[in-house]
Amino acid sequence: MEVFERIEYLRNLLNKYNYEYYVLNNSSVSDQEFDTLMQELIALETKYPEYESSNSPSKRVGGQVAVEFQKINHKRLMLSLANAFNEDDIRDFDRKVREAINVDKVEYVCEMKIDGLAMSVEYKNGEMEYGATRGDGMVGELVTNNVKTVNSIPLTVPLKEEFEVRGEVFMSKKVLNRLNAIRAENGEELLANARNAAAGSIRQLDSKIAASRHLDNYMYYFVNSSDFGIKTQKEALLKMRELGFHTNPEWRICRGADEVWLYIQEYTLKRSELEYDIDGIVIKVNEFKYYDELGTTAKTPKWAIAYKFPPEEVLTKLKDIIFTVGRTGKITPNAVLEPFRVAGSIIQRATLHNEDFVKELEAKIGDYVMIRKAGDVIPEVVRVVKERRDGTEIPFKMSDVCPICGSKLIRDVGTSAHYCVNPNCDKKNIEAIIHFASRDAMNIEGLGEKIIEEFYNIGVIKDIAGIYSFDRYVDMVMELDGYGKKSIDNLLYSIEKSKKNSLEKLLFGLGIKEVGVKGAKLLARKYRSIDNLMLQTAETLLENKDVGPVMSESIVNWFKSEENLNLITILKLNGINMEYLGNDSTNEDNPFYKKSVVLTGTLSLYGRNQATKILEDLGAVVSGSVSKKTDYVIAGVEAGSKLDKANQLGIKVLDEETFVKMLNDK
Repeated sequence: MEVFERIEYLRNLLNKYNYEYYVLNNSSVSDQEFDTLMQELIALETKYPEYESSNSPSKRVGGQVAVEFQKINHKRLMLSLANAFNEDDIRDFDRKVREAINVDKVEYVCEMKIDGLAMSVEYKNGEMEYGATRGDGMVGELVTNNVKTVNSIPLTVPLKEEFEVRGEVFMSKKVLNRLNAIRAENGEELLANARNAAAGSIRQLDSKIAASRHLDNYMYYFVNSSDFGIKTQKEALLKMRELGFHTNPEWRICRGADEVWLYIQEYTLKRSELEYDIDGIVIKVNEFKYYDELGTTAKTPKWAIAYKFPPEEVLTKLKDIIFTVGRTGKITPNAVLEPFRVAGSIIQRATLHNEDFVKELEAKIGDYVMIRKAGDVIPEVVRVVKERRDGTEIPFKMSDVCPICGSKLIRDVGTSAHYCVNPNCDKKNIEAIIHFASRDAMNIEGLGEKIIEEFYNIGVIKDIAGIYSFDRYVDMVMELDGYGKKSIDNLLYSIEKSKKNSLEKLLFGLGIKEVGVKGAKLLARKYRSIDNLMLQTAETLLENKDVGPVMSESIVNWFKSEENLNLITILKLNGINMEYLGNDSTNEDNPFYKKSVVLTGTLSLYGRNQATKILEDLGAVVSGSVSKKTDYVIAGVEAGSKLDKANQLGIKVLDEETFVKMLNDK
């Protein structure tokens, strides 16, 4: 047999065995035989590089390192799905579908909503062309080398025509537990949950790391299936499986809303038994002929919806209450909990906010408490189960000294917050540097919490200004374990890049009390430069309807501090930009321009951050609380007290449909 024929034979054979093992779960060869064939293929490809192929099964082990991920425009938008949260939402979706296509009963395909990372994979001439993340739905990131390490995604397919499939890359619970066991033995930080682990693995620049994570995949959407005469979602799932793709076996045809709701109830109970995390159920109209008739909104198709499971609550024991110091010196009581898993994460801590919050809960050390967590939301203590008390519980007592430096705490007048006012408190200083370097502030990549703490302790970075003197200590740092030339060069580049940030990033990073991301953007837009902001009085600041007395006083006091003025001077000398660089080309002829808007509840079309950005780009000021100065309240599903207050004050409330219509009109 010729060399090339042998290489092709081995590739086809190994692809067949991969399909049996990863898709059919039924391997016909032993691991030893598979490894022997793989080693032979690698040896031949090494000896005869002229026969190399980027889609050889040998490439699944990874090894290529990308400098950065290239962007790619999706040929067809990767739409997100609207959400349903209860039975009424499901029945309302079904009613709208039936009315739109004028039928009495609709056939749906119900599928698992895998908690992973959405992925698009393109094939041409029977081979994988590229793999890309969803990104913003229009533009994704090319992660082809890492996609090739996912064994359940075929590198070659028995179909020469060009086509695209989409699915979810995920990490199984079993793999997550195994990797965490190894990381624990090595003293490494544990992977928080399967979803984050999968997303982080796919975005590793070194594909060897992605390969080591043993990711899996389920495909659920054959994008251009109509080109191949496929008429239903059921046929599309079967065709993808026939082509060698991994499709989830738990899907089911459901006729009408009653059967859909029974399916949801069934898998609400079964979800903990599955080998992977799901956060809901996807419901799609089965027949493709109705899709054009049903259409889409700007962000979501009207022929599908995602039912989201409600927040999970777990009972656990409150083992202790400890105190932490924030960047402003604020002292926060934190619950130390008996570890438990909820909503895909291992939880051991939860914030207790402040002294008054703990007293309202009537929480004691040793109590059993209910914890709630939904998705990526910070876990919260919902209530104390007082009937489980046995008399051994210890009453809560608020600390009166800083847990780090021992300085006397001061309770802020008019609030529930306690503060350490020692300017030399190490923890406060470390947190201030961490905040300054964080993503929403100066976004200095490579300067994370642990690195900042280490650099602080060895005297390399002792304050915010010290970040921009880091180049003086490069030789010293490179002598430490874990710091190579490449990582140091990347950090220096990121520090230099941060000097060009717009003013709002700097203002937020400085940690001025009461000035959050939104407030920093508002101030930057209004005053254009930090020098102009420094000249303002509390009275002139109050002329902005979204700046209240507390914020205005805080800003004025911050700029009165000689220490803070010295910091600004040093940053200027280091070349940090002090001016607003934003785009002021906002079309003023829109209903949200210069309006104060409050978002409440869950929007099905947009995440909270996305809706905020859209409104701010239109010139609106998005506030976190409702007041007489509020112009609009946009209310999504499960809107709470903000909606009640808006109704009491007679403020105009927009439901999501009206909000979207106003956006589309403009």
